[in-house]
Amino acid sequence: MTSEQPERAASLRVADFDYALPPEAIAQEPARPRDTSRLMALERATGAVAHHRFHELPGLLRPDDLLVLNDTRVIPAQFTARRQTGSRIEGCFLRVLEAGRWEVLLSGRGRIREGETLHIVDAADVSRAAIRLEGRGERGVWTVRPGEAMDAVALLESVGRPPLPPYIRRLRGDARTACDRTDYQTVYARRAGAVAAPTAGLHFTDRVLAGLDARGIERVTVTLHVGLGTFQPVHADRPADHEMHEEMLEVSETAAEAMNRAAREGRRIVAVGTTTVRTLESVAAPDGTVRSGREGTRLFIYPPHAFRVVGAMVTNFHLPRTTLLMMVSAFAGREHVLAAYREAVRQGYRFYSYGDAMLIG
Repeated sequence: MTSEQPERAASLRVADFDYALPPEAIAQEPARPRDTSRLMALERATGAVAHHRFHELPGLLRPDDLLVLNDTRVIPAQFTARRQTGSRIEGCFLRVLEAGRWEVLLSGRGRIREGETLHIVDAADVSRAAIRLEGRGERGVWTVRPGEAMDAVALLESVGRPPLPPYIRRLRGDARTACDRTDYQTVYARRAGAVAAPTAGLHFTDRVLAGLDARGIERVTVTLHVGLGTFQPVHADRPADHEMHEEMLEVSETAAEAMNRAAREGRRIVAVGTTTVRTLESVAAPDGTVRSGREGTRLFIYPPHAFRVVGAMVTNFHLPRTTLLMMVSAFAGREHVLAAYREAVRQGYRFYSYGDAMLIG
């Protein structure tokens, strides 16, 4: 940072990352086929935009680009639990803590209390597991202990539902619910652990991957298990006062070597999604060298940020006032990004997780 940049960062307000969006622009299901979604190309140096379809992505990239994707797999983390009174609680599994305890998000009518036991039920309302509430955190987060040792992911695979964000609405009996397990998952997902999708990757299809191969575009994967905090609004007035949640990432030696080789050769590294951007910038040394390993990250990228690795990114259109919009603004400039969003609204683009995409380079 220059001596002027800290002052600029301190003067930014969360309200500086707001914009108006008509509710009907929020996508409730993906394009079909996925790769027919729209793709806005944004030139970050000038703010110029061009309009494409996602299946055109291979031809919009450079043949010597290195594409980096997040191969995390979304677990069906949402579940229904029954209280001893018979009333229902909706939950979302977040992660396994030490000593076999879980961290979950709970919501429902009536006050739930520490020491209470809930029964996780399947679609037929049959109890499949008991959890005891041990401690209440902030904003509905609880620490719970399962009644017996069990594999949380295996349980959720049999009783859980995709953890769709709240702006994707599903009523009971909605036929689209059956498609969400596939729709809310990238075609290259491999490693289970995310409770929210790396949504920029949802546009990829076998056709797009084959097109990348035909162009000779190298690609590697990294892993960052996305948590719900990624998509939550910033509650502080200033980005500088926001504390980022921790997420676990992993970069293999093979992926790190490929990125370091690309950097030495002057080739561009293209990150697919903000989660991939966060991963790469978290493991980058000041000279841009990428290290391998598994670690937690609390990196919060907002203007100004000197990007060490990422030369271009593929991303979706993000919610106002979120860390994701701030990251994209740090990469392409807040004014350019907000102008592009206004253009997207005028052009009828679809927004958020199931919506359209941007290529920023």
